[in-house]
Amino acid sequence: MYEEKRKIMGLLGAIEAGGTKFVVAVADEKFNVVERTSFPTLDGEKTLDQVIAFFDQFDNIDAIGIAAFGPIDIVDGSQTYGYVLDTPKRGWSGYDFLGRMKSWRDIPYYWTTDVNGAGWAEFETGAAKDVNNMVYLTVGTGVGAGIVSSGKLVSGYGHPEAGHIFLQKHPEDKYEGHCPFHGDNCLEGLAAGPAIEERWGISAKDIPDDDIAWKIEAYYLAQAALDYTMILRPEKIIFGGGVPHRETLFPLIRESFAEQMSDYLEVPDLEEYIVPVANGDNAGILGCFYLAKTLV
Repeated sequence: MYEEKRKIMGLLGAIEAGGTKFVVAVADEKFNVVERTSFPTLDGEKTLDQVIAFFDQFDNIDAIGIAAFGPIDIVDGSQTYGYVLDTPKRGWSGYDFLGRMKSWRDIPYYWTTDVNGAGWAEFETGAAKDVNNMVYLTVGTGVGAGIVSSGKLVSGYGHPEAGHIFLQKHPEDKYEGHCPFHGDNCLEGLAAGPAIEERWGISAKDIPDDDIAWKIEAYYLAQAALDYTMILRPEKIIFGGGVPHRETLFPLIRESFAEQMSDYLEVPDLEEYIVPVANGDNAGILGCFYLAKTLV
C-alpha cells in the first residue's frame, strides 16, 4: 500500500489519536490535504506501526502535530513527557508515544491533547477565529476542554481537566453519576454521553427534543460555562462532541446560563457567546496541521 514514497516539499503531518480511531494525514503548507486515512486504535505498538507505515510514504515532512487521547504528559522536561499516562485503554498506559515517533524520524512534533487540537482549529479558522480568548468544550464519551488565553493554549503542571469540575446537581436529578472518581459531583459524571444513557436507560439520540433530559443536560453545561466564565473570562465558549449535535440543546444552555448568571457579570450576546463547533468532525485533524505549522 505504501511502497512508493512521495517526494513533495514542505509537508505537514497530523495524527489525531483517538481512543477508538486514529486519523493520520499530510497536507501542504496551505493545509491542502495530500492524503488521509484512518484505522481502529489497537495497542500502542501496533497502532504506531500503522501510523509510521503511512508517513513512510513521504520523504519530506517538516513537522507533525499530534493530538492524543489522554491523560498524557505534555510538560516538556518531565521524565514522562510524550507518554500516555494511566488509562483504561489496553496497551497504552505508560506508552512512550512521542519517543516512538522520534525514533522513527527526528523532526519537530507538536504534542498535545485531542481536545487541544480541536480547540486550536476552532481558534484558528472556526467559531473563535475572531477572538483571542476562548474555551472549547467537547461533550461525548467524556468531557474535555481546550482553553486559549491571550492567543496561547493553557497548560501548567499538566493539561487542564476541565471535564471534572464540580457542579451542583439539578434539583430533579436523582442519578448517582458515571464518573468512577467523582460519582455525581463532576461535569463528566453528570453530563457525558454515557451518563445521559445510563440515567435515562435509552440512547441519547432517541430521547425526544422536549424531554426533561435535555433541560437537565443544559443545566449542567450552562453551569460549566458559568464556571469557565467566572475564572477565565473568555470571549467565546464553543461546544463540540456528540452530545451538542442536538441543535435544540443550545437555546436551553443559553437560557439556563442567563438564569444561573443572574446578571452578575456582563458577557457578550449569548447567541454569539455560547456556540457550536464550526469545523465539525475535521477540527481535530485541522488543529494538528495548524499546530505543526507553528514549528516550521
